[in-house]
Amino acid sequence: MKTNLTRLPVLALAASALAFGSLSSAYAQAVEKLTIVIFAPPSLGALLPPVIKAQKFDIANGLDINFEERTPDAYATQFNSGEFKVGGSASLTTMGLADVRGVKVKYLFNLFDFWGTVVTSRDNVKTLKDLEGKELAGARSTTNYQMSEFFEKRAGVDLSKIKVVNTAPPGLISYAIADRADAIQIWEPAYTLLITKKPGIRLVDLNIEKAWKDFAGGGTIPYLGVGAHSDWADANPDKVQKLYTIYKAAVEWVQKNPEEAAPLLAKGAAPEELKAVAAMIKSNERLAMKLTKAGDIKKDIQAVYKAGMDTNYLPSMPSDASIYDKPLK
Repeated sequence: MKTNLTRLPVLALAASALAFGSLSSAYAQAVEKLTIVIFAPPSLGALLPPVIKAQKFDIANGLDINFEERTPDAYATQFNSGEFKVGGSASLTTMGLADVRGVKVKYLFNLFDFWGTVVTSRDNVKTLKDLEGKELAGARSTTNYQMSEFFEKRAGVDLSKIKVVNTAPPGLISYAIADRADAIQIWEPAYTLLITKKPGIRLVDLNIEKAWKDFAGGGTIPYLGVGAHSDWADANPDKVQKLYTIYKAAVEWVQKNPEEAAPLLAKGAAPEELKAVAAMIKSNERLAMKLTKAGDIKKDIQAVYKAGMDTNYLPSMPSDASIYDKPLK
């Protein structure tokens, strides 16, 4: 009896080891690695990746995602060349421009609608029209800046009369705090971080809702999401579905847990900044986080393409093939 009792734990351990080995093998086979290029923070494309990794939403859905950060210019170059097949900072007009230039790409799904603004500390800048003859700091290669130009133009601003000081997105907050330009074009989450550091800075209204209603009849303004090269998306519909499921889980978790999500979305931020980021998530008015399948918002996407043509950012209308239309669950 003693012998049998002694052997039982050994047999149990052996069985566990075999089971663990099988599970490990199955795990290794089930989880596939995928690299996605994104903008460096603070940027919308960099918001959800830390959540995905911290909550292991990628592993739970069969992918081990490596997010690689790039500046906007490097992102566009390396994504369009095919060095990266999937982009997590896929702004819509940038995808459209790639399509027009002959790069076969697809906008898979939208994560954020457009919101942007212009801020100033100068008393002589009260309206968009006041920007004429003054310096505006902005990240000129970003879609947010291009869309801001669209709304400035709709407000009657002569864009050729604005002296643009080009800088990367991480430098915009520094420009605003140091008052190094007459105005700064900015968006979330940088805007929320900025107003906690400099609450007296003023916002110059882009009049987005009315201008968009006049131009496109209203509706949403899809702005940034996940895109991929067409050959990759066509060959990997199962991975496209997994990506959608992973980002859906991240969006829902952030919306349900704003206080817990804040330090992941704004790493290293001070307590008062984290409180402001949590409030930004709860409100969602400026963050405009909204997961939508590209195929479900085709008309809205085409309206954004037309806005890009209105500012001459897009030389012609991108093709319908740039909009992923296969079903996603």
